[in-house]
Amino acid sequence: MSEQTHSSHHHAPGDEARIFGIPEKRLAGIVLFVVPLFFISNMIVARATADLFPPVALAFWRWFFAMLLMFCIAGPRLWVRRSAIKKEWPDLLLLGALGMGACGAFVYIAADTTTATNIGLIYAASPVLIILLAGLVYGETLRSVQLCGVAISLVGVLTIIARGDIAVIRELDFTVGDLWIVAAMVAWALYTVLLRYRPSEMGLTTRFAAITMGGVLVLLPFTIWEGMTAGLPTISLQSALIVAFLAVIPGFGAYQLYGFVQNALGAGRASVVLYLAPVYNAVLATLLLGEELAMYHIAGAALVLPGIYLSTRGGRK
Repeated sequence: MSEQTHSSHHHAPGDEARIFGIPEKRLAGIVLFVVPLFFISNMIVARATADLFPPVALAFWRWFFAMLLMFCIAGPRLWVRRSAIKKEWPDLLLLGALGMGACGAFVYIAADTTTATNIGLIYAASPVLIILLAGLVYGETLRSVQLCGVAISLVGVLTIIARGDIAVIRELDFTVGDLWIVAAMVAWALYTVLLRYRPSEMGLTTRFAAITMGGVLVLLPFTIWEGMTAGLPTISLQSALIVAFLAVIPGFGAYQLYGFVQNALGAGRASVVLYLAPVYNAVLATLLLGEELAMYHIAGAALVLPGIYLSTRGGRK
């Protein structure tokens, strides 16, 4: 069977696939509202366990076990595509460094000094940065409505980072964790743009498994260095469960479910995940972690979310 190299496919009318007896599109419509929970669980757990696990080690073990899960699906195909892996290894290492290294470890480093609410809201602006980068690096034309959306979203992010206080920007008095999240958001945007524009002979699932391998390889020396300088993670049932959860839910499960929703409903409808994630995140951070939702969070979200909408919808024909 040939590999899926595009993110969507279509069934003939009246010929819709059924999963567990449920029509594929209906199931995808339900799953669409579950996917954001899978993604944001990473931020909630990062914040809840900030003192329990060194951040780089947490990223390494999360992706190491996610990689083992990926092998169950894509292992034989990785072997078949080994010549493509040999040819594309610089890309795979770079994508792994961005997607699993920076987006993994930086979020856990940030969780030490900033809130899960901030992490979720700042990260939410990544689609805006993706559109900006695609325009700057690959010459995608940006319409004025998109540029307007980009500007609104970035003002929203600044509102959150500055905690609604202009003096914070004037005196550059930022929370360190917020800056780590901005760096992770930039890494995610670069990862997404490169993933879209760099050609590959591999299908989506196989390539993701290969990128995960690249990410684990990049994280390994930093994990060893962290272990030697900051100490090793405590091995306990609790730390094992944290790693298992992060590997299975936001590591493996979120990407598989998002791929399924994109295939069944198309990229446009799947993008609803972008808007739901920060909202779910803020609600759960308030309920589970006791974080306070400040006025600047609401103001920031009121700018970021419409900004995402304008910038992502503006380019559609």
